[in-house]
Amino acid sequence: MENELLYEMQNAFPMTQRPFMAVANKLDTTEQEVLNTVQKLKEEKIIRQTSAIFDTKRLGYKSSLVAFKVDENKVDQAADIINQHPGVSHNYLRNHDYNIWFTMAVAPDSKLGLEKTIEILKERTGAQDAITLPTLKMFKISVKMDTTGKRAKKEKVKKVAHKEIELTPEHIAVIKELQKDITVTKEPFKEAIEQLDLTYERFFEIANELKDAGVMRRFATILNHRKAGFGANAMSVWVVPEEKGEEIGKQMAEFSAVSHCYLRPSYPNWPYNLFAMIHGKTQEECDSLIEEMAQQSGLTEYGKLYSTVEFKKQRLVYFDDAFKEWEAQV
Repeated sequence: MENELLYEMQNAFPMTQRPFMAVANKLDTTEQEVLNTVQKLKEEKIIRQTSAIFDTKRLGYKSSLVAFKVDENKVDQAADIINQHPGVSHNYLRNHDYNIWFTMAVAPDSKLGLEKTIEILKERTGAQDAITLPTLKMFKISVKMDTTGKRAKKEKVKKVAHKEIELTPEHIAVIKELQKDITVTKEPFKEAIEQLDLTYERFFEIANELKDAGVMRRFATILNHRKAGFGANAMSVWVVPEEKGEEIGKQMAEFSAVSHCYLRPSYPNWPYNLFAMIHGKTQEECDSLIEEMAQQSGLTEYGKLYSTVEFKKQRLVYFDDAFKEWEAQV
């Protein structure tokens, strides 16, 4: 049951008063059995977090993937400096001359802005060079590990139309609660509604408004990939002719093992403009899929950047004073 449970909770965690009961009904088991299993998986650190996944851009944050070229003797020190910024959610050592790769976001009211913040981090870390790689076109973002082994090799990526929304203080208050990791109890949202002095009905109504507007991508469980048996992740990078970028990006996004797929800018020192993040149980599994993607796309210029060290991986905490505090120290 564990593998089915993990897949179900990664896909979409029910936004109801008794969500673990809803999951139990779907898996034909009891609520208590689901609670016990989830608690065990959390203690084993296989489940990293269960909370809302938000669209950084739709919340007004500016963000980018960033690569630094750092002297190998200064890597740990540089990673510590980068990790201190609250807008850094992911930070990895990868097997390339550009060896530190991190995602960077700054708040809507940032006085420094994204580019200046990256400049400051480059100076503080002593990086020899830096590449800023914002998203130009997103084809897919969906981190779901196939814990059941039953998932099809390819899947259709649905394009969803979103409603316009103007965020109110009530929306922001709910976002602050939804981004927290839930407790493993029969009513995990009870603490939030009591804190906000809302009814369940109103709380879920606001959550659904955020989802319909694309502000909240989904409410789901994120796994610790390695502990869940997915020991390899490759950032495959491709040189794609501009006129074929959209066609090939959509094609690559259909592979189930691809969690992220984006077009990004290229530079004289970085010719790759299409990125597809691949997760597999082994490096050989990732290599095999990349070769298949190359054959299907007809692309011949590409690279494979494997993560060798995870320096940081956590959800961004939105509307957090830590952003202002970091800038105040500059």
